[in-house]
Order: sequence, then C-alpha cells, then structure tokens
Amino acid sequence: MNEPNIANAEFPEKLSILFDKARYKVLYGGRGGAKSWGVARALLILGCKSTLRILCAREFQTSIKDSVHKLLSDQIYALGLETFYEITQSSIRGKNGSEFSFIGLKNNIANVKSYEGVDICWVEEAQTTSRTSWNVLIPTIRKEQSEIWVTFNPELESDETYQRFVVSPPDGAMVQKINWSDNPWFPETLDLERTALKNRDPEAYNTVWEGLCRVTVDGAIFAKEMQMAELDNRLTRVPYDPIKPVHAVFDLGWADHTAIWFVQFIGMEIRLIRYMQANQQTISWYLAEMQKFGYFFDTLWLPHDAAAKNLGSGRSIEDIVRSTGMKVQILDRVPVTDSINAARTIFNRCYFDRENCDEGLQCLRHYKYDVAEDGSWSQKPLHDQYSHGADAFRMLGLMVNEPKKVKPKKVYIERGSWMG
Repeated sequence: MNEPNIANAEFPEKLSILFDKARYKVLYGGRGGAKSWGVARALLILGCKSTLRILCAREFQTSIKDSVHKLLSDQIYALGLETFYEITQSSIRGKNGSEFSFIGLKNNIANVKSYEGVDICWVEEAQTTSRTSWNVLIPTIRKEQSEIWVTFNPELESDETYQRFVVSPPDGAMVQKINWSDNPWFPETLDLERTALKNRDPEAYNTVWEGLCRVTVDGAIFAKEMQMAELDNRLTRVPYDPIKPVHAVFDLGWADHTAIWFVQFIGMEIRLIRYMQANQQTISWYLAEMQKFGYFFDTLWLPHDAAAKNLGSGRSIEDIVRSTGMKVQILDRVPVTDSINAARTIFNRCYFDRENCDEGLQCLRHYKYDVAEDGSWSQKPLHDQYSHGADAFRMLGLMVNEPKKVKPKKVYIERGSWMG
C-alpha cells in the first residue's frame, strides 16, 4: 500500500515529543497553543504509518458532537488524507486498518475495560477527568508499548489531572507546557482577544492564555470554605469508625447524577468518609452498592422529591427504601440560598476523606454561580456536572441545621420515574 504524502505536515517545535516514545505524553497550557490541533494531526500521521487502534476519550461525552471527531475530520482534509481515511458518524478508519474510537469516561466507565487492545489513548480536556476515571483507564491501556496522551488547560492546582501529571508526573512521562507564544501560527483574531482579556482581567488572562492555575474557580460558591478546609488540614485521611453509624445524604437524579455523601458524627466533628455518584441507575442499585461498603447505616436522608409517587407503580423512592427496612428522613424543600447558607454553617466542622471523597470535593471546588444576562454573577447556581455533588452537600447542611420534626405525610403524584 502506498503511504500518503504527509511529509509537509508542520508542528510547533514543542510538539515534537509526540513522535518520541513514552508511556505518557502530557501537553498542558493556555488557549492558542495548538495542543489539540497538533495531537489530532500527529495521530492521523501515525495511523497512516502503522496500523493503530486509537481511543479518543474525555470525561464527559453525551454524543459524538462532544468528542474530537470533528477536529480529526477537519485535519484529515487539511492533510489531504481524505482518500486514506473513511469518516463515519461514530468512528474514523484507515485503509491500513487503523481505527479511531470515541468514548466519554464518566458515563461509560464500566465499558472502558473493553479497550485493553488500544495502542494510543488520547484524553482531551483532561482537566475535568476524575481520579476514578484515571484509576480505571490507566491499567486498561496495557498493550505492550501502548501510550496515553493527555491534553488540557489547567484550572485548579488541586485538580486530579494537574496533580497526577504536572505536580507528580509518572516516571518517564514527557510533560510539556505550551502556550500561545509557542505557536508560530497563532492568529491575529485570537491575539486581539488575548490582549483584551489581559487589559480587562489579568488574573483570568493568566489562566486562560498563560496556563496558570487559579486559586479558586470564578464565581465559586464555597471558595472560602474550601480554602479554609485545605489550610486547616481537614482534607485528609478520614477512616470509617465501625462503632458509629453512617448517615447517607442524597441528591436524586436520573439523566443527571444521583450524588450521595456518607457521613459519621464524632463529637462535634462531621466526618465525610465517602462520596459516590452515578446516573441512569435505580434506587435499588444504589442501595445494593451501598451494602458493599460494609457500613452500619443509621438513616438515609432524601430530598423532598423522594416522596413523589410514581403513577405506574404507585410507589415512591421513600417507599422503596423503607421496604428494605432502612430508616428514612425526607428533607423539606427550601430556597437554594437558604440551603447554601446551611451548608456554609457546617463547613468548619467537616473533615473530608481526600481519597474516597475526591469526586465530591471536586464538585464543591467547582460549584459556582451562573452568569446573568448582564454578565454579572446571578444568585442561582450553575447546573452542570459539578452541581449534583454540591446539591447533596446542601442537603447535609439542612440535615444538620433543621430540627427533626415528624410531619404529616404528603402524597405526591408524578408521571414517569426511574426509581423502580
């Protein structure tokens, strides 16, 4: 087979590491450094030279539109490789058998293990990749001479990817910071945007364009509380005390995540020993997973919508949980601002297990206010991948602050449910 003519492909000098041999190749920095563009181009070239199985992963991918599929497709045409690669809706295949696949890690973590035959795994926008995802993905990419390529724009220094690959990189990893100033083809249009942000907001500029970590996320709701928890060494190792019962505090979802904090009360301390989240699972699935932890449970604290009756079954999530013999308390519905304030009042008593609560801590760090139409911060939290864990923590604030009252049981009727 004749090899395509790709001799004229050009790259910024700092991207030359992509053609060296290493288990990990890590590119990080600000906007405009051509990281993703360069990786896409390099992978397509390598896929021409050898038959490779390439997995393109990111933490969140609800459809192929969220992936690097379009970026790769654009580079196929830019390199003149359209006769070599076949572009389908969900994959890209080369005439020599090379294949590009695409996956979202968060919602497909159980399926990641089927990709053990991958030669190169590219994790794009890796600043959002969780510790759980890395812990599953890395041992899965285990083929002899396989590689993991990581590209991201840093956000917080405490983020898992930054800690794992920049602060304490694996042995033999090639780690390269690349910014707009390293890109010889940096366009004038972006340079105007860069200069404008530098004049308007120097701190934001340093993160967006120079690849420096923020101290906190802009608009972060629990910024001060999380900083104090770090300074007070309350993000630490928090072992389970088998003498004390565990409370589980829920935020419920189906398409969105169901988030659960597992809490013990020792004296005046609120010890958060574990966090878990998943989506598109029934309440019975969560209860079964909880039993695997081996905890002695006291009460499951559920939000107000857990009392809603399913029109088909006539049962609520509360009913299903009670039928297992577990104790249940339904928390009142209150304004979001009140529950945020309730959460703030307990922060100085909270001790978080850094390992087992990693995903929940990321939610608390990234939980932020939405932006209003005039560009100012609204009083409404942004609904995104981080809000569910923070919402569950708000429920914990209500649970600690609200007196335990026995109220008449209300009956709700709702059409359709995931609870069965």
